[in-house]
Amino acid sequence: MSRGLQISVGQHSDKGRKPVNQDFHGVLIPAEPLLSMKGIAAVLADGISSSTVSQIASESAVKSFLTDYYCTSEAWTVKTSATRVLDATNSWLHAQTRRSQYAYDRDKGYVCTLTAMVVKSTTAHIFHVGDCRIYRVAGKALEQLTDDHRIIVSPEQTYLGRALGINPQLEIDYQALQIGKGDIFLLATDGAYEFVDHRSVTGALDEHANDLDRAAKTIVEKAYRRGSDDNITVQILRIDQVPDGASPDIFDQTFELPVPPLPEPRAIFDGYRIVREVHASSRSHIYLAIDTETEEPVALKLPSIDLRDNRAYLKRFMMEEWIARRIDSPHVLKPRSQPKRRGYLYVATEFVEGQTLRQWMIDHPRPDLETVRGIVEQIAVGLRAFHRLEMLHQDLRPDNVLIDKTGTAKIIDFGSVKIAGVAEAASQQGADEILGTVQYTAPEYFLGDGGSPRSDMFSLAVICYQMLTGVLPYGAQIARIRGRSDARKLRYRPAEDDDRSIPVWVDGALKKALHPDPYKRYEDLSEFVYELRNPNPAYLRTRTTPLIERNPLLFWKLTTVALACAVVALLALLHAR
Repeated sequence: MSRGLQISVGQHSDKGRKPVNQDFHGVLIPAEPLLSMKGIAAVLADGISSSTVSQIASESAVKSFLTDYYCTSEAWTVKTSATRVLDATNSWLHAQTRRSQYAYDRDKGYVCTLTAMVVKSTTAHIFHVGDCRIYRVAGKALEQLTDDHRIIVSPEQTYLGRALGINPQLEIDYQALQIGKGDIFLLATDGAYEFVDHRSVTGALDEHANDLDRAAKTIVEKAYRRGSDDNITVQILRIDQVPDGASPDIFDQTFELPVPPLPEPRAIFDGYRIVREVHASSRSHIYLAIDTETEEPVALKLPSIDLRDNRAYLKRFMMEEWIARRIDSPHVLKPRSQPKRRGYLYVATEFVEGQTLRQWMIDHPRPDLETVRGIVEQIAVGLRAFHRLEMLHQDLRPDNVLIDKTGTAKIIDFGSVKIAGVAEAASQQGADEILGTVQYTAPEYFLGDGGSPRSDMFSLAVICYQMLTGVLPYGAQIARIRGRSDARKLRYRPAEDDDRSIPVWVDGALKKALHPDPYKRYEDLSEFVYELRNPNPAYLRTRTTPLIERNPLLFWKLTTVALACAVVALLALLHAR
């Protein structure tokens, strides 16, 4: 059983000598599974004195962060989730100012500074805009972790260079740092840190180690006594226990279920009537079954017989359903709803009547270019659904794509999918394991660099190339990669050399998507798909490329001129006779 994250919190805020407290703060410690998947969030916002509505901005910013951050996808990283929430909050506050009487005086509008810390697994993620500060306690000193976004004009005049709600776009400082048991972090507004020295802070922490609320109040009171003329807020976070680095236990409840025996045809299995086995491999067994209540066909995926004692395999197996329930795309296999209590460990999905892309390629050895484009475009739509949730499929190959009777392509088998948010929660695990199939796996995986959306693009380009030519672009070369020198030796075989008359510009698009260096591929799948249909002029400028492909307009102009000359010559010849 892995140890979970545990912290102690202390907070105190006072309006000080100001008539209104424009500071706002909050900490949210969720229950599992959100504790493992999203972490603990602490937020501090400070209004600006020139605005009479700034306290509204501070309160709204803190409340929206603590609410909306936990509503973002569990598959997203902390950085993606928090950044999107802060961008949305900034846009809302800026719009409120534009609609108010302060539209042309931003310093009087809905503006505040904000500093947030999200502690997830063994990492503290810091988001900062403005002049609140985060310190880490280091013995009897404080290590400042944030930079003030304050512009100093003179000793008497300063102004904020960045704040929440002041501009339509928001620039956020972000950093991530490893944490350990016993680490103490202090969040404070300028009304506190400008009037309390480091020794006073550490003294309060030592004196009230068992009551952090009292420690925070002591620091606030010292700042007030020393002449603070602003609102004063202090938050203290102490790390009492860090996770052991194992992946989050969001699937542990599934291990209470027994692993099922392989059912026989016509048997009743957990409310399903087994029809027949559809597929069997070393990784899983798939059956066609009928739901006895609805009479609808379903596909049941059961764990492999050989791997049923492998806990890591079973966790990945159950993660497939978790992934499928979060992706909504017509080109990704859908899970079945599970209204009844499950008695065994398995996954139920829609049943797709059709064939794998591998079998389709055998049945259609020489498909036309338009058909290939259509299939690739559908797979790309499915991949983008993964990528929007910061997931990588990592095992895209013809066997993991189904083509149904309507010609619709669906991506299946999510056992190798990497989820950024889950990987982040298991940050102490080893290097990325290669889970894909060698012939379709991008070279960077073999170099230990990990994957990216461009890696899935590489796999899709291999499939596209194979459909068009019947062979693989690098043959067996990828399987021999042991280092960067081997990756540099990869030699792309031009698809235009094939006897199927593949346009040179299509070959150019494939070559770019299949480049061994991921940074030299397309930045986005949409670019690759676009250039499979629309000639890129850069791929047409070769000596061997026919003029009709390099410059169709010039070709037809020259053809017209040649025909006109031929007509004139014939007329002259006839006239001479």
